[in-house]
Amino acid sequence: MVRRKLANKLRVGVIGTGGWGKNHLRVFNELGVLQCLCDIDPERASQWSTKYGCKGYTDPHKMLETEALDAVTVCVPTSKHFEVASSVIGKKINVFVEKPMTATSVEGEKLVQLAKDAGVILTVGFIERFNPAVVDAKNAIKNRILGDPILLEFHRENKWAGRITDVGIVADTSVHDIDTARWLFDEEPNLVFARLGTVMSQNKEDFAAITLGFGKQKSAFIVSNWVTPKRLRQLTVVCTQGVISLDFVSQEIRFDDPKGTQSPRREFREPLLAEMEMFLDALRNGRPPLVKPMDGLNNTIVAEAALASGNTGTPIYLNLQKVN
Repeated sequence: MVRRKLANKLRVGVIGTGGWGKNHLRVFNELGVLQCLCDIDPERASQWSTKYGCKGYTDPHKMLETEALDAVTVCVPTSKHFEVASSVIGKKINVFVEKPMTATSVEGEKLVQLAKDAGVILTVGFIERFNPAVVDAKNAIKNRILGDPILLEFHRENKWAGRITDVGIVADTSVHDIDTARWLFDEEPNLVFARLGTVMSQNKEDFAAITLGFGKQKSAFIVSNWVTPKRLRQLTVVCTQGVISLDFVSQEIRFDDPKGTQSPRREFREPLLAEMEMFLDALRNGRPPLVKPMDGLNNTIVAEAALASGNTGTPIYLNLQKVN
């Protein structure tokens, strides 16, 4: 629960306006809550502040000292997540951190505790939970439309653009599917095994094949790479009475069972807009966010286990705290 009383009109700041941060700016501007922004690149800060008619900063500490904000979103490189997010929390401001929550689980544990002590909302940008196709799959699983889920197979592949340099593909890309697997199964994995490798980049893994073991023989297979020339974002959910297939990009979903195939139609909806609307609703009404701090921490722990498994060639066994 947020201790500080919020203004009638929410005021949100964005720190980091590069690759994904610029989308935060656009969405918050559309929602009428963008107050200010910060980027260490003066030219970029000036460009966006002019476009959106808000104050631009190059020093996040100055922005936090100057502006009266209800929330801040952190879109800086992963290696800076803890430093920037902890500064925001230190001002008792609610914070949304893009995935992964922190570069390490040690930093994650500290950030979760800082937010708890400060009484502010901390949530993490696992956007696929807000993808309409994933929401449909979640509802179908919850209502046992095709029985119980037993296997999840993810493919998240595209050519490396050279943008991400501080982390490899597991922390940058595979974490999306780690989170989605945990959410769809509604439990924590107890086993992680991974094979990793490098083709495109210099010193970080750029392809990964990860197996997550859950209770009652349930498994998730996560294939991620920055090698495939064609962008691929797909999920297959094998259930005891049928199969769910979906495309994260087109938001198409298909249900196959012995009676045939169904492909329901729906209006396309931007996941980021839905994600930020729920974040603002949590701020206004004091509701817990869909992605809780422990989700962010557990995803980082699983990603670390995948890296450890890939480096040692052995399975890693986990005993994670279930998120309530």
